[in-house]
Amino acid sequence: QVQLVESGGGLVQAGGSLRLSCAASGRIFSISAMGWYRQAPGKEREFVAALRWSGGTTYYADSVKGRFTNSRDNAKMTVYLQMNSLKPEDTAVYYCAATWGNNLMVPTTSPSQIKSWGQGTQDTVSS
Repeated sequence: QVQLVESGGGLVQAGGSLRLSCAASGRIFSISAMGWYRQAPGKEREFVAALRWSGGTTYYADSVKGRFTNSRDNAKMTVYLQMNSLKPEDTAVYYCAATWGNNLMVPTTSPSQIKSWGQGTQDTVSS
């Protein structure tokens, strides 16, 4: 199993920035991808960004391309989500996600296919 612990986020005005961190522990050698999903009130959980551990390929939802950046620190087994130019519609609970083995994490990956979740952090963007 892989355990994920999130930190960061909070309340920001539109146009501002937030940074999320997610540290992985446990069977980290098996991780194939780490990324982020979000869930707004009354909506389904949706893909935000992912980073393939081998090679470092990144994927983004169309709604966040050019504004969000998913990066990693291999030594710390931590991924980061830098969120810039935030909009009120970015308000949601953000969840760190990990998968392993032959599983991938791409924009079409359903939340049901994710192997491990962080505890979630509420990020609110005020207008």
